[in-house]
Amino acid sequence: EETIVLHYIRKRLLTVIPVFFGITLCVFLFLHLGPGTIADLMGDGSSFNDTDRAALEAQLGLDQPFLVRYGHWLGDLLQGDLGSSYQTGRPVAETIGQRVIPSLILTGTGVVLAVALAIPLGVAAAWKPGSFWDKLASGCAMVSFGVPGFLLSLMAVYVFSITLGWLPSARMYTTGSTGTLPDLLRHLILPAAVICVSNMGELVKQTRSACLESLGEDYILTARAKGLGERAVMVRHAFRGALTPVLTTVLGHIPHIIGGSVVVEQVFGWPGMGSLLFWGIENRDYPVVMGVTVVIALAVLLTNLLLDLAYGLADPRVRYGRG
Repeated sequence: EETIVLHYIRKRLLTVIPVFFGITLCVFLFLHLGPGTIADLMGDGSSFNDTDRAALEAQLGLDQPFLVRYGHWLGDLLQGDLGSSYQTGRPVAETIGQRVIPSLILTGTGVVLAVALAIPLGVAAAWKPGSFWDKLASGCAMVSFGVPGFLLSLMAVYVFSITLGWLPSARMYTTGSTGTLPDLLRHLILPAAVICVSNMGELVKQTRSACLESLGEDYILTARAKGLGERAVMVRHAFRGALTPVLTTVLGHIPHIIGGSVVVEQVFGWPGMGSLLFWGIENRDYPVVMGVTVVIALAVLLTNLLLDLAYGLADPRVRYGRG
């Protein structure tokens, strides 16, 4: 049994590794095919001539063939070196390290809010189909599926920041402030709410469907025959039976949440990895773009790997079938 499990884990790892390098190769290729380099941004000044441009590109290795540049970057990556920013000269790993915590704060808050609101709403919708809660769940799912995150962000800024003036529209702290917790929370409300709403739809839908499916099982009929009230039947039995697919949905939705957070960070000027990625693209700072790509790709792939391993360990049929 242990040998089969280890073989299954090795096989999953061998699947993830080429996917990771394929992602980095594709992103590197897109950057290579993009118009201009950082030398073109510096070429706007009158003192920066063609000779200076060629010298800068040679210094940064931008005059080398694509595969040679990618090989150098990949070799440095395998040694744990993400390079240095073209613009600031600082190590990319250090720059990303300063952005990880803000991204985790924003994404984590949004996910916790989505789970805390979506699961009870899905349970209530399954408990009383056609009720107010069921209609509210359908409305939340419709907004979540139908309104893109960037549009939801702009709407939130217009209503709550520009029109009502209740909440700040950008950054993590007020400019010039000492960075207090209340100030952080005020700036966190809008972007976290957007992430929450954008990701509630799938969770509400899955929770409702899983609970309705559980309500049709024999053990639910047995619980009702014993005289348990509907509330106890729903909470103690139906929801418990639906918990596994709901948790699977939460974990499986994490890559989508990470991707959506990138856009939300940019709209709200949140100093996380998403805004850093857009900054790197805008300034043609290839080491920064590739560094953020590596971190995001690893987060997504490791999440999927853990989810896949959990499936295999929980259900031997999956493990044996794929092993």
